[in-house]
Order: sequence, then C-alpha cells, then structure tokens
Amino acid sequence: MAHVLVVAKIYPDTVERNLEELIENIKKALPEGYELKQYEKVPVAFGLNLLKTYIVMPEETEGGTSKLEEILKNVEGVSEVEIETVHRLSY
Repeated sequence: MAHVLVVAKIYPDTVERNLEELIENIKKALPEGYELKQYEKVPVAFGLNLLKTYIVMPEETEGGTSKLEEILKNVEGVSEVEIETVHRLSY
C-alpha cells in the first residue's frame, strides 16, 4: 500500500502553549497507520511559534487529508491547522 507524506502547519492556541506537550498529544491522537516522522518549531511573530509537522498516512484514506485535519484540530491546544503540501511516497 502506498503512503503519502503530509506537511502540516499547526498553530497553538496560545503563545504560552508548551509545544513539546502539544507534539505528544498529537502523537497520541493519530490513529493506526499514521505516523509523525518529524517536526520543527517555526517562529511566526511576537513570540508565537507554530509546529511544522511531517506525517505519513495511507494514500487510500477516504476524504484525503480532511480526516487528518479533523484529528489535528481536535487535539487540545491546537488553534488552527494548515496543510502545506502532500507528497506520494513509494517504499
């Protein structure tokens, strides 16, 4: 089965949000078949950082990335989710 790599920007709900805890909550929320491969903190403005995440998920997921967006938006501490790019993986 092929997979896709989804690059998503995740904005925390407050400047004070602990991003390491937010990453742990995201990992716990991802269903079987989804995997957070990497992430980085990206400064936005005025002390606010977002998380740029790299998540691998099954290609044949019904609804494409909308299911992933919904999962991420429901994680406590997440304000907004923006899908940046989607790449097909073959391995």
